[in-house]
Amino acid sequence: MKKIDWYILRKFIGTFIYSLMILLVISVVIDITEKIDDFMNHNLSFGFVFMNYYIGFIPHIAALLFPLFIFISVIFFTSKLAYKTEIIAILSSGVSFRRFLRPYWVGAFLFGGILWAANQWVVPNANRIRTSFENKYVSAPKEAAALKDKTMRVDSFTYITFGYYDPNFKNGSDFVMKRVKGQQVIYNMRAERVSWDSTSRKWKLEFASERTINGLKETLTVHNDTTIKIPLHPSELVEEKNKQEAMTTPELTRYLEREELRGAEGLNVYYVEKYRRTSAAVAVVILVLIGAIISSKKVRGGSGLHLAIGIVISATYILFMQFSTVFATKANLDPLLAAWIPNFVFAALAFWLYFRAPK
Repeated sequence: MKKIDWYILRKFIGTFIYSLMILLVISVVIDITEKIDDFMNHNLSFGFVFMNYYIGFIPHIAALLFPLFIFISVIFFTSKLAYKTEIIAILSSGVSFRRFLRPYWVGAFLFGGILWAANQWVVPNANRIRTSFENKYVSAPKEAAALKDKTMRVDSFTYITFGYYDPNFKNGSDFVMKRVKGQQVIYNMRAERVSWDSTSRKWKLEFASERTINGLKETLTVHNDTTIKIPLHPSELVEEKNKQEAMTTPELTRYLEREELRGAEGLNVYYVEKYRRTSAAVAVVILVLIGAIISSKKVRGGSGLHLAIGIVISATYILFMQFSTVFATKANLDPLLAAWIPNFVFAALAFWLYFRAPK
């Protein structure tokens, strides 16, 4: 890194931080105007709202628009350099175009690494704070719908079925639990009513009968009341909106492993979220490269033309991401491919622009 590299890198970092701060201030002001009535209805002080809501909202909105704002920041300060013919002077001194891009690579990997680490741990915890506050003070969660004929696998050989279950009261009826060994049922328990005992953290069964099957021998036991402990919490029977956003990556990985074991469906949205956290960091590198290439050429339109091109490319990137996400969650597109399709497309665009750029 030479003096000129540090000069460009300082411009890069300074412009991005300045742009991000403006974005965050505008976002917070807009959000306050939308929710001010809710804050006043609950007599919440600004300090309380900031510590219990905006401390989670700010990382959420920053991570959401991080790649796009870093892209626009690169275009903004690079086009300024080009307009002042500083880039022409750098290239005329014998510096190759590839060498000129070195500080951009450094900045891209620096900010990409920050976004990757934030997406794994910081942003999910921030989303947990944000959604908890919103559910309590802004929009109270609706009552969960009752489940009918809900069957799931709780471990590698145990299956349970709720004929009816009300998540709001944590009780139900027509409960069945089976244990399977190979192709044979070795245990079967049925109960007319089932409810969650929060004190003992066990499931309470009423009018239950259990059968233990060992070859041709079968043992029947009847209970008026009994409790059983199974690896299933009532909260796992309720589908929370945007639940995947509030889980750190290790928690999300464990959740997916457990749900796969249970044979759960509709997990693509969780896989897309898991893969998106890494693809968004890589998108920072790709967008920085595209922004540096298209704005390094001095044009008659100046910064305005470069920014217009940047906004079009940003909108196209968002469109690609939305389309691929919908195809993954609603159709049969592989979640890994859905999260990376925009990066593949824009990486190809970056290489094409690089080879066509005047050097």
